[in-house]
Amino acid sequence: MTATAPELVLSGGMVHTPNGAAVADVAVRDGKIVGVGSYPDAARRIDCTGLDVLPGVIDSQVHFREPGLEHKEDLESGSRAAVMGGVTAVFEMPNTNPNTDTVMRVHDKLERGHHRMYCDHAFYVGATAENAEELGDLERIPGTAGVKIFMGASTGNLLVAEDEQLARVLAHGRRRVAIHAEDEARMNERKGERVEGDPSSHPVWRDDESAMLATRRILRLARQARRPIHILHVTTPAELELIAQHRDIATCEVTPQHLTLAAEDAYPRLGSYAQMNPPIRSAAHRDGLWHWLRQGVPDVIGSDHAPHTKEEKAKSYPASPSGMPGVQTLLPLMLDHVAKGNMTLERLIDMTSAGVQRVFGLVGKGRIATGYDADFTVVDRKGKFTVTEDWVESRCGWSPFTGMELDGRVVGTIVRGHAAMWEGQLANQALGEPLRFAGAL
Repeated sequence: MTATAPELVLSGGMVHTPNGAAVADVAVRDGKIVGVGSYPDAARRIDCTGLDVLPGVIDSQVHFREPGLEHKEDLESGSRAAVMGGVTAVFEMPNTNPNTDTVMRVHDKLERGHHRMYCDHAFYVGATAENAEELGDLERIPGTAGVKIFMGASTGNLLVAEDEQLARVLAHGRRRVAIHAEDEARMNERKGERVEGDPSSHPVWRDDESAMLATRRILRLARQARRPIHILHVTTPAELELIAQHRDIATCEVTPQHLTLAAEDAYPRLGSYAQMNPPIRSAAHRDGLWHWLRQGVPDVIGSDHAPHTKEEKAKSYPASPSGMPGVQTLLPLMLDHVAKGNMTLERLIDMTSAGVQRVFGLVGKGRIATGYDADFTVVDRKGKFTVTEDWVESRCGWSPFTGMELDGRVVGTIVRGHAAMWEGQLANQALGEPLRFAGAL
């Protein structure tokens, strides 16, 4: 073995690079990709014959609940779920207790996550009426994913509902701002639409217009502020049609849940376990999301992983909390959609790696290319997989997709050259590091 031989080679897999897919070796040294081609000499080899080697999957919306809500999840358990599902990096949300809305609280999360999380990670800063003027500085803290605005009801004081406050937030900073777009005033007016004990009334209360009103407002305010925005978990085809007319200012996300579940089946079968914000809507809504996905409108797929305990979910609606786990099932579900012909593997790769890099300015992530971080998600597209509760690593211990038989199986998750998970076995050591962004260096 020569002095310059790679430390690690992933050999013989179908490697998906910007040039397309081809059977090749991928060589790694010092956590970076040093080449794609033929590498017979290496300190360590992982045989990927018959498998697809994808760029590391990035989930740009998770709620890992730490600090303050660790009975639901913490950074360590959430990251175990991530790598078990093939996810190499996550952006974690700020509605913890306390909220992540100051320099001290951002640094606290970064310290908690470092080498305790199995995947690489970044943390959002929550916008409030009180910290609006500081957000330009907060978004530049290394390891921050940017600023998150909750336009609709949220945990703690992370609610920025009025146009004047929203304009103040958008006026401070330059990076793309992530938006939860539901109109608080309309939802308050419609609380009477909730039916005690009937979670199927959830999308009646938080209706299409609640989402569309907020999306229209934030697009107008973003244009006035000349500030790029990213609209999270879009649930209505009408919103995607509108966002398509504002591509210079807005990107957007869809979730596997909204692409997979439909109200007509989900609420009778799952009850409050199907309850999330924005809601699971009708099959017609779901099919409309797929139409616009095929038109290229959604930029990324994020899980909106938001676990609650079974005891909490068992409460009678509307006392039951909104949210469901999803980081571990994001890729298995979407591989199944690829197998069913709902989307191409190339489109899935773009929405979970290169697309995330483009939207958020990630450094060194998002593609298999020389000089990039050696992040890989290795999958067996011919494999079959059934979601079971004993597979779920999330502390909540359940999934709305339990029992689903899926085509496609996650084999391994490699983070900067380290196998965080291989064939269902987690690494002995968590080595997650903060992500880097062009706007926060």
